[in-house]
Amino acid sequence: MPRPAADGASRAEARSGTRRDLYAAGAAALLVTVAVLVGRHIQDTRHTLFVHWPPVLAEWDPHVGPGTPAALLLAVAGVAYGPPLAARLPWRGLLAAAWAASTAWILSLALVDGWDQGVASRLTNRNEYLRVIDRFHDVPAALRDFTHHIVAGSPHPWPAHVAGHPPGATLTFVLLDRIGLGGGGWAGMWCIVLGASACAAVLVALRALTDETLARRAAPFLILAPAAVWLGASADAYFAAVAAWALALLALAVTRRSPAWAAGSGLLFGLTCYLSYGLTLIALIGAAVLLLGRTGVRPALLLALLAGLAVVPLAFTLAGFNWWTAYHLLVTRYYQGVGGTRPYGYWIWANLACTVLITGVATAAGLRRTGSALAHRTDPARTRLALLVAAALLALLVADLSGMSKAETERIWLPFAMWLLPACALLPRPRPWLTAQAVLALLLNHLLLTGW
Repeated sequence: MPRPAADGASRAEARSGTRRDLYAAGAAALLVTVAVLVGRHIQDTRHTLFVHWPPVLAEWDPHVGPGTPAALLLAVAGVAYGPPLAARLPWRGLLAAAWAASTAWILSLALVDGWDQGVASRLTNRNEYLRVIDRFHDVPAALRDFTHHIVAGSPHPWPAHVAGHPPGATLTFVLLDRIGLGGGGWAGMWCIVLGASACAAVLVALRALTDETLARRAAPFLILAPAAVWLGASADAYFAAVAAWALALLALAVTRRSPAWAAGSGLLFGLTCYLSYGLTLIALIGAAVLLLGRTGVRPALLLALLAGLAVVPLAFTLAGFNWWTAYHLLVTRYYQGVGGTRPYGYWIWANLACTVLITGVATAAGLRRTGSALAHRTDPARTRLALLVAAALLALLVADLSGMSKAETERIWLPFAMWLLPACALLPRPRPWLTAQAVLALLLNHLLLTGW
């Protein structure tokens, strides 16, 4: 009678794994609680955090709005039908459905704050990109002159977000304006729709590098991620999508030995670096992709990757913009502002609490499973998934240690967070964890008025 004993041992092991998952989720929730309490004390007594609801940039403002019914409906439908649909849909149909569902989830959450406050005005406030559209009437001249306006105290300094990013970010919205899609509404929808596509990009990479089953298990978690609260009308959603597709094309290149995909990946990697300085750390995830696809890496593929990678930097350099000079001036600007006052000792760990809020407690449990998969390596596909997630976590930790991301990481780290979410594919019972993710997103959006 060995089978009942074996089944009993298997059930006991499963229960033990579930308990450890709950411990990891509880520890993540505790981290957020401590970050809120300690942050409130520091802000109330020292006023050095410059956020009203630490650790996130938000105001306490319980409210409902036009997007509330749709958000509730999508949450219920996603939990009830997401896992079986993800398992059954044809692969291309799943990618299209995931993009559409992610767009609907992000937009419904944004509309909880109404169209104007939730979408149209997010990119038009005093620190945002649309404030300087008229200064780019001569694009080549603006690029040549860009570094002269980064440091505070220089003539006509750029707003914070324009100064804090390479000009590729601002130039995107300038080009939208030039083709007749000007204003906050078009800019907001650009970020929402493209940001939602990051979900499909991650699925493409997972299928190529791990296996289709794990990619399908990850799909509902990528769609219902709490990160959707900040993917709505934040330019970082656009950055996350470009970075995600760069990695997805690289995954296709190394698994299909395709120089064309490699060149496309390089082109998007180059663009990523000219959208945000900090996204150079995406290279760590790219290195993991190359490692996982090492048998498909050939000299022709690497040459195509490098050729594509050179295009955007070369174009901006020839136009007169020096990336390295701008980055060093940005560091000066960062410490001239609130970045020089915000305490590193708090944000070094409170940033991680922000990560919990954008990835959810399910991801914390998934990261525990990630560590287990790396330690035991009994399933090759799960081990490969764990390596990819670990690379994303490493990139995020390097960004944290740099001290250049003190606060506001709920939006700044969206490109890294998208690659932590696949850890949820390792969880054995998806629906309870999906419920936790959706509930967290709904609470965040209805109790807080976020800054992005």
